[in-house]
Amino acid sequence: MAAAAKLHRHVGRRRAARFLAEGPNLVEAALRRGLVSELFATEAAAQRFSDLLSGAPVELVTERAAKVLSDTVTPVGLVAVCAMPDPDLGAVLTSKPSLVAVPVGISEPGNAGTLIRVADAMGADAVVLAGPSVDPYNGKCLRASAGSIFSVPVVSEPDAVNVVARLKDAGLHILATVLDGDVSVDDVDGSAPTAWLFGPEAHGLPDDVAALASARVHIPMTGEAESLNVASAASICLYASARSRRAAQETPGR
Repeated sequence: MAAAAKLHRHVGRRRAARFLAEGPNLVEAALRRGLVSELFATEAAAQRFSDLLSGAPVELVTERAAKVLSDTVTPVGLVAVCAMPDPDLGAVLTSKPSLVAVPVGISEPGNAGTLIRVADAMGADAVVLAGPSVDPYNGKCLRASAGSIFSVPVVSEPDAVNVVARLKDAGLHILATVLDGDVSVDDVDGSAPTAWLFGPEAHGLPDDVAALASARVHIPMTGEAESLNVASAASICLYASARSRRAAQETPGR
């Protein structure tokens, strides 16, 4: 259990290639993917989630030990040690993706996790965390993803310019979300293979990354809000692509 507690830190996760999944939703998703190597539960949690844990080897721990393994204010007493999936950008591109979300320089784990959840819901083939970004296996990011991190490949790539160049070389249409974009998201045809670039609310996309885009897209806002956070912007843009893809599939002759 001492080794498991070290997985709260990024360096510990990186060295062990393991992370902690806490709570029934994340544990169930990890079990379904066959990623769980150890499973800890209090006696109360083992009884409460007995259907979920049926057939799984569970190590019973005290309430005090469960708090050590948890990074939440009110632990539920159920934590799994999981092997990290190892998707890479090359594998994503080989699969010929049609929709990729590329948040650039995202440091807030809640936003990153929510964006991963949105990407999963909209049928994206991958999320690429480009540039200096949050660890997707941070506890808050995992919880915000609501298990979607187990459903869509999430790749971390430190060189954002290289990421965009490789996506372009693979034939994807690159759309950069910027406040001064000359194309409205309402007018985007997302039926072609597309990669959306999203920057943090405070700074936006780096100039050298946005310059590589095929188009610069803005989200029309008629209210008084000056901007949207990255997860909100991603929701709108990825939905626009999903809608275009559905329309293309429903149109005869396409």
